[in-house]
Amino acid sequence: MQKKDLKNLTIEELETLFLGAGKERFRAKQIFKWMYQKGVEDFSLMSNISRGFQHELSETAYISTLHPEAVEVSQDGTRKYLFKLDDGERVESVLIPDEGRNTLCISSQVGCAMGCAFCLTGTFRLTRNLTTAEIVNQVCAVRREADIRNIVLMGMGEPLANLHNVIRALKIIIDPDGLQFSNRRVTVSTSGLVPEMEQLGKAVTVNLAVSLNATTDEMRDRLMPINRRYPLSELMAACRRFPLPSRRMITFEYVLIRDMNDSLEDAKRLVRLISSVPAKVNLIAFNEHEGCSFKAPTQEAIDRMHRFLLDKHITVITRSSRGADISAACGQLKGKLDKKQVEAKEEVENEPHF
Repeated sequence: MQKKDLKNLTIEELETLFLGAGKERFRAKQIFKWMYQKGVEDFSLMSNISRGFQHELSETAYISTLHPEAVEVSQDGTRKYLFKLDDGERVESVLIPDEGRNTLCISSQVGCAMGCAFCLTGTFRLTRNLTTAEIVNQVCAVRREADIRNIVLMGMGEPLANLHNVIRALKIIIDPDGLQFSNRRVTVSTSGLVPEMEQLGKAVTVNLAVSLNATTDEMRDRLMPINRRYPLSELMAACRRFPLPSRRMITFEYVLIRDMNDSLEDAKRLVRLISSVPAKVNLIAFNEHEGCSFKAPTQEAIDRMHRFLLDKHITVITRSSRGADISAACGQLKGKLDKKQVEAKEEVENEPHF
């Protein structure tokens, strides 16, 4: 019988599992706290669990973990983690410091199928979804060495394309018996999967960020193929329907690309587009990377759009480039290591054989 990874289960699913095995419901809360609040991975160390139950658990279940294969640290304190999964695949997480309030950006898929023209991760294509355990274990691994204040699902992959596992992971992250994060400090980013946005809003209360990046369907079709399926009119309607707790806003992420979406006319259209939604805007300068012809915007273009949005009374943050001296763009550390391994393999294969 294949053992079950308990980190793939929400507390409700763990309760159901234990009740089905004739155990008390409260055992789920005990196990949850050991796994997520004390970081214990060995059933024998759970002192309020009987030896007999410890043995039963070890026969049928296990607690998975992740350890970084590589870590890069920027001069500004940004830390990029590369995790190797059990099947040899790799994903990245990034810890971004901001005046003592660390934000951890985690991945939801190996690669991505969205094919956004400006995104390095999309060049890897989609390999598979991460399991619930693989998502939460990124948080557990980084938390062993750093305090984390905010969680954002903005790393490799489209979170809503892995909706089932993402929802379970979110429930664990915000569970008071689990990782104990306030739902106000957890954000899910999407490229605009409209039906899944509605499902997410019904299943769990978290913040929503929408990767917008263009103000016309023509440009967004070019930058983000998902727009051909769910054009701006449908996306904005879904944003208006999304259930927001009092005083919360949807964050619209806008990657500024030189001479493509960074004009004053773009700024004017952006204001009209989001005017009917409680909204704030994150302006992000495009991070140039190998294999992409797009260029970073000028500082003048960044400042112009920022000022225009402020003048229209829109909350706007221009995100400064972080980790510029390391593998900054999502996917660069994975790409760098993958390239090294391919080169090493080719070098061995090309060696003369005597």
